[in-house]
Amino acid sequence: MIRRVLIANRGEIAVRIIRSCRDMNIEMVTVYSEADRDALFASLSNESVCIGGAKPSESYLNQANIIEAALKTGCDSVHPGYGFLSENAEFAELVTRSGLTFIGPSADAIRALGSKSNAKRLMRECGVPVVPGSDGAVDALDDARAIAERVGYPVLVKASAGGGGRGMRIAPDADALESAFHEASAEALAVFRDGEVYIEKLITNPRHIEVQLIADHHGNVLTLGERECSVQRRGQKILEEAPSKAVSAQLRETLSRYAVMAAQAAHYENAGTVEFVLAPDGNVYFIEMNTRLQVEHPVTEAITGFDLVREQIRVASGLELSARQDEIAIAGHAIECRLCAEDPEHGFRPSPGKIDFMHLPGGFGIRVDSALFPGCVVSPYYDSMLAKIVAHGKTRNEAIYRMRRALEELIVRGVTTNLGQLYMVLHNPDFLTGSYDTAILEKQPLVSTL
Repeated sequence: MIRRVLIANRGEIAVRIIRSCRDMNIEMVTVYSEADRDALFASLSNESVCIGGAKPSESYLNQANIIEAALKTGCDSVHPGYGFLSENAEFAELVTRSGLTFIGPSADAIRALGSKSNAKRLMRECGVPVVPGSDGAVDALDDARAIAERVGYPVLVKASAGGGGRGMRIAPDADALESAFHEASAEALAVFRDGEVYIEKLITNPRHIEVQLIADHHGNVLTLGERECSVQRRGQKILEEAPSKAVSAQLRETLSRYAVMAAQAAHYENAGTVEFVLAPDGNVYFIEMNTRLQVEHPVTEAITGFDLVREQIRVASGLELSARQDEIAIAGHAIECRLCAEDPEHGFRPSPGKIDFMHLPGGFGIRVDSALFPGCVVSPYYDSMLAKIVAHGKTRNEAIYRMRRALEELIVRGVTTNLGQLYMVLHNPDFLTGSYDTAILEKQPLVSTL
């Protein structure tokens, strides 16, 4: 059994992992950059090590320094959290080559699924439906034109190594394809150091549905229901809920079956998420599999009572899953809001600064995952997310009312946030009826304050 974990991450996810480690009586070591020297997560662990400068490339992406910290502090494992090195196959390989356990899937699985074009090919081979498009990467503009003509416009040009809405461009017609192709490739190269792109049919007005799973080393795969992630701004999720109002019992069973097929095709182990788009005509298509813990995993934990980080550690220790599929029951409804330090009135640009005053909500059915405290500094070097607020209720309406109450209680001063936008979503008529899709925020007015 794992006994001492190095947490190769920062912020709220580092705090989240620390909590599960404490529940399991497992020691933990955190690493921090010079900018995070006074961060909450650095003070909550058994030991903490500075691994470099404020820039991610000098610290949280510095593989050699992370491994050195793990070995020097007597760790036997590394948990990557999400972001940074969590889906880096070379890092996973380096961890295991150093005699440590990587709390995540194998490097081979990360490679197989990390390239979206390769993942689509793998899904096609195992019978999981994929969005019509290219069979793999597209290198030449002429090939892109031929594929777009075959599947029909509009099309989406997507980075094979992309994520978070980066390296993605829409071509509504043939005239727009050339610029979309080159822009997507250039952004992918700049952001992901990989300019490879592929083409797929643009499914208009879809819903974004994902299935949480976890698999062990003994061939068992467990699915934990779906999450609706259609409230997005520029491809970035800002609110998630579970279960989805658009998913029937029959569709849930189908999505779960596809998720298991995906995991088995990739010989997958540990936690992962299989993402789909649900088209207006009711068809579902695989879009990608995230080979890590998701930001929105707390909504699944709320409706299942299943600690995903605990289960990740158990699986990495070689143990079988702690539950069978027939023991998983969905209880009630949960919603997660991502509070970010960004300025809605100025293009949602990041809003770093010092937290002068804060009050986090609480009460029945409310969970807050955050690393904030009064006086802490929100750094310009990292992701702008400040906290995740999760509301759980017996019904969807109860969860909505509790989330409204939580946001009304929430106070963060010193930085500008997207609190007003989140609050407006909870009053949006399409959201309230559950009839929304990924274009919901395009129709909603911007509000900067609550």
